[in-house]
Amino acid sequence: MDDPRTDHELAADLAVATGEVLLAVRIREFSRGADSAEVKKIGDFEANRFLMDALRTARPTDPILSEEEKDTPAAVTATRLASRRAWIVDPVDGTREFSEVGRDDWAVHVAVCHDGSPVAGAVALPAQDLLFSTGNPSTVPEHEGPIRFIVSRTRPQPIAVAVKDAFGGTLVEMGSAGAKAMAIVRGHADVYLHAGGQYEWDSCAPVAVARAAGLWCSRLDGSPLAYNNADPMISDLLICRAELAEEVLAAANSTS
Repeated sequence: MDDPRTDHELAADLAVATGEVLLAVRIREFSRGADSAEVKKIGDFEANRFLMDALRTARPTDPILSEEEKDTPAAVTATRLASRRAWIVDPVDGTREFSEVGRDDWAVHVAVCHDGSPVAGAVALPAQDLLFSTGNPSTVPEHEGPIRFIVSRTRPQPIAVAVKDAFGGTLVEMGSAGAKAMAIVRGHADVYLHAGGQYEWDSCAPVAVARAAGLWCSRLDGSPLAYNNADPMISDLLICRAELAEEVLAAANSTS
């Protein structure tokens, strides 16, 4: 029998609980002197096992797409694609940051889509003790001043830098995709523009949360982001303040 919690509640509870598993892994592995590769591997494994078991118990008839458990067998993929509902999760978004002592810009993503659209989801930032959920939508703070473009701390997207220059904006560097998207929700940045390709689990939950907060979410051609596809790669996306979307899209397409 399905868990009686709403999808919003379930996504939030599982994101928090998975985050607690990851924090425990971090403490245990760092204390024994594990290197970053070991911390990544163990964190990925334990978080995925916990989240998948919990989700399969709570929603036994729903298919799941997880970064750590690729559904390559044809029968499993066919079942997911035939379903109007599918959960898309990333047990550890930003494994590089998760495996570095002191970094807190990594996340847990849990979302469900219906007919390809994210309808409920949560993003946890466990090391910051923060949760963002469609069940309790955030209010994005106002901002005055230069437009802030958030980019990867290790590989900033050239298109984001070019659009930033066109706007006379500034760059904010951060780790995981979820942390970047939540920086827009929190009012710490204004535009997250990515054209280097991501997987569905990188953006599904962040997009659900960002849309619930009233932010603009789309592909760079302005079309909606669609999930639960045979190929989980999404080549580009934009998450930004709604009032900036038209100008940012025009600038992105003129520089691409």
